[in-house]
Amino acid sequence: MPPVFSHGDLRLYLLSLLDESPRHGYDLMQALTERTGGTYSPSAGTIYPRLAKLEDEGLVTKTVDGRKTVYEITDAGRDELSARRHDLDGIQAGLADSIRLIADEVRGSVRAAMKSLQADLAAAANVDHETATRPSPPENPRAEARAQAQRADAAIAEFRADVKADLRSHIARDGDVTASAVDDLVAALTQTREEMLRALRG
Repeated sequence: MPPVFSHGDLRLYLLSLLDESPRHGYDLMQALTERTGGTYSPSAGTIYPRLAKLEDEGLVTKTVDGRKTVYEITDAGRDELSARRHDLDGIQAGLADSIRLIADEVRGSVRAAMKSLQADLAAAANVDHETATRPSPPENPRAEARAQAQRADAAIAEFRADVKADLRSHIARDGDVTASAVDDLVAALTQTREEMLRALRG
């Protein structure tokens, strides 16, 4: 699996987060998760060694506040961040591009799922029509409704699993996401829900 950040990028991004405000390690992990739309959750084993290296280089300092260790960028850290501002802009642009790609993949999955659902509904309608044209024993409407509801639940669960698998596959390849692209993803899913409701209503 390729890394979420290219070599040296996470180090620079941590400096940018500390330039916004002093943070403890868990806060940095949360910030990275939020900035990547929840698709990248770094472990303590990823963050703390890099913070220790930044401290050794004199780019950050740490102080103990109760049970928490708070990290703060130094003037030397700000100088490096300023010197590499172009690199940081590239990292942020990469995050935005990746989340847009995820949104596009989700939209494609949505369209495919909608076509499959519509085909299933059409096939079910044909079966119902053929059944109605020949004598059949009385059916229990409640039992039939429960069966169809279970079928719909299964289709929705399968769609959800497919979308999550597509998302994880993209993260494995490219890694980075941004909040703006997650907004696009949420909008696509909302549109899908509306289309599914219209399909169910006939």
